[in-house]
Amino acid sequence: MNLHENLLGGPPPTQLPDDPEPRELLASGTAPADVAAKYPTSSIAWAQLADDAFERGSVVESYAYARTGYHRGLDSLRRAGWKGHGPVPWEHEPNRGFLRALHALARAAGTIGEQEEYERCTQFLKDSSESAAQTLT
Repeated sequence: MNLHENLLGGPPPTQLPDDPEPRELLASGTAPADVAAKYPTSSIAWAQLADDAFERGSVVESYAYARTGYHRGLDSLRRAGWKGHGPVPWEHEPNRGFLRALHALARAAGTIGEQEEYERCTQFLKDSSESAAQTLT
């Protein structure tokens, strides 16, 4: 029996390719806007911008950053073979940018009263990674 076989019959987990430079720049203190400008396809930079804006009380700005990170992440997931559903494990560090952006989008949507999007994104996060939903909430 293959240890990686999905016994539930669903799609296999999607693991984005590693792109450590944006993470390393953020960890070293580089401004998230500079990281996003240098690596605009990196969800992690957009997610950090969304978190920073939310913490400042700039919820609409947070929403816009989160939406950008979310869509950049969807593009990356599709390139990695994702078919629109299935696990996106939090445990695989390169997936965290997308999952953080998805969480930030749900949070901002809920704050501005966009209930349908809040519910959709919250469920999408849980469906993608229960551990991300628990960690980020």
